[in-house]
Amino acid sequence: MDVQGRYRRNVQLPQIGEAGQRRLLDSRVLVIGAGGLGSPVSMYLAAAGVGHLGIADADVVDISNLQRQILHGTPDLDTPKVYSARARLRNINPDVDVKVYHQWITPENIAEVMEPYDFVVEATDNIHVKFLVNDACVLVGQPFSHGGIREFTGQTLTVNPGQTACLRCLFPEAPAREEKRVELGVLGSVAGMLGTIQATEAIKYLTGAGEPLYNTLLGFDALVMHFRKTKISRDPHCPLCGENPKIRTFEQLAEAF
Repeated sequence: MDVQGRYRRNVQLPQIGEAGQRRLLDSRVLVIGAGGLGSPVSMYLAAAGVGHLGIADADVVDISNLQRQILHGTPDLDTPKVYSARARLRNINPDVDVKVYHQWITPENIAEVMEPYDFVVEATDNIHVKFLVNDACVLVGQPFSHGGIREFTGQTLTVNPGQTACLRCLFPEAPAREEKRVELGVLGSVAGMLGTIQATEAIKYLTGAGEPLYNTLLGFDALVMHFRKTKISRDPHCPLCGENPKIRTFEQLAEAF
């Protein structure tokens, strides 16, 4: 493949170059969630030339999604998100192989879905799935990007299991399921801001460029356009990646999910 054509501006970056671009073309990234975060993540990964993308989501396109979920358009209403996503990504870059998983991610299927991929991007709006992705990735040693948005704010962390802090080093316990979930507003462009950061983190990991957000929680408040980095450390008492972990098996994930 002629990497000096479509990918010429990537190749011109000394931190990526032709070798890095070829690594991207050979790479496999799973994006869990095809909504507000998953849209910019998958679009920028496809445009960058990540050769194999997996998109997992069980939902269908609703009109309220269109304010921020830019993978989808008005003609896609009531279509499964993974199918409209695949069509859009193929339109952006036909070089990219897109595999779709029209299913909810659960403790029973997550290991099988993740297995073929080099990197996972957690781009869901469900806090329990966020913890599930964190826990499953740490158990199998799969690097991943965590991200979350709320109203005008966002936060993200990149985890390389065995080397860096994980989500449970920050938040040892997931919220109880009986806690009522309250739907809040979110500015669509805030999803775009965080999703592009997550896509950049994936590209940095795959090419070896720069320094990923290891042991660093990046947060921002778009109302005042303030960004902050909070340094974190692996917690020796973390129930997942600490010295004496309590969470050791996928069976435990299924019991807690």
